[in-house]
Amino acid sequence: MIPLYKPFMPPTPLVDEILHSGQLSYGKYGKEFERSLSQFTEASNVLVTNTFNMAILVTLSTLGVKIGDVVIASPMACLASTQPLVAMGLTVKWADVNPKTGTLCPDSVKKILQKEAKVIKAIIHNHFCGYVGFIDEINSLGHAFGIPVIDDCIEAFGSEYKGKKLGNVGTDVTVFSFGAVRIPNTLDGGAIIFKNTNLYEKSLLVRDLGIDRSNFRDELGEINAACDIKLIGHSATPNELSSYIGICQMGNAKELIACHQKNAVDWKVKLENNTEVDSIIQDDNCKPNYWVYGVLAKKKRDIITKFRKSGFYASGVHLNNNLYSVFDDHSVLKGVNEFYEHFVALPCGWWINTDSI
Repeated sequence: MIPLYKPFMPPTPLVDEILHSGQLSYGKYGKEFERSLSQFTEASNVLVTNTFNMAILVTLSTLGVKIGDVVIASPMACLASTQPLVAMGLTVKWADVNPKTGTLCPDSVKKILQKEAKVIKAIIHNHFCGYVGFIDEINSLGHAFGIPVIDDCIEAFGSEYKGKKLGNVGTDVTVFSFGAVRIPNTLDGGAIIFKNTNLYEKSLLVRDLGIDRSNFRDELGEINAACDIKLIGHSATPNELSSYIGICQMGNAKELIACHQKNAVDWKVKLENNTEVDSIIQDDNCKPNYWVYGVLAKKKRDIITKFRKSGFYASGVHLNNNLYSVFDDHSVLKGVNEFYEHFVALPCGWWINTDSI
């Protein structure tokens, strides 16, 4: 059966050399990987982390979000995006989604802000399965209420909005995942892009236990007592092996995403007369990376079964997180329920071709 996801791994000829180099912690490959990400997104202020979880925690810590604070998020998201929030001791306030896209509904976010803006510390804008949400509208709300917006691009690396790649669309902060089934895949990892340079510089300290490496050691190489640690930080710097794999992946990223997008065109042609499909997910302002190909089906479980019998591992992908007790918010959200009832993802990656579609 053709899988919904599949890890890509390019040739990595220097792996053994790096493993035996004695230089495994963040260094030249980490910095080179960051530069390649900056070139790809055409954005400055890029830093890489060792996991996506840490990308979220470093972001929130840099923004000054603390235990007990409240953030707005979408329940239609991967648990890898939402669990770090409760792990950090935050209260998650669910906003509804647009039932045609699965992304945050600006009207729902606005209603929450009008009632609770004083306690909201961040808006986390998930771009569901690589499909870009209402960026201008959500960013405008954040600006109007003085609340930072975080673009959660766990599945959306390389997706575009109005001709610009995510990470360079004016949002305050963007986070990416480089887990095994992402593009790029570094086995595990993440990245953050800050719009504000001062926050970026602060995040470099937060990423590395609050340490300023420029004066952490004295002339003898001993830890410098004059180097004070003033910030709560995390051990979130990437290792050199993962960073090197990321560099090799970036040499293929454009080609792989282009392949996904070509497959999406083929799916659209194939499905346009399919009476079991209500609609495909699309927005003229956006160019998804097509991590998956999303459709809305009349009878979700029936069409999943039919595609699987035809050799394609179709899936609903995520369960809406407001069903989980850990978040302590079982709000009934009409858009979420409607979207979940109909959303089906089809394989659209580099491992399939026109003939198989």
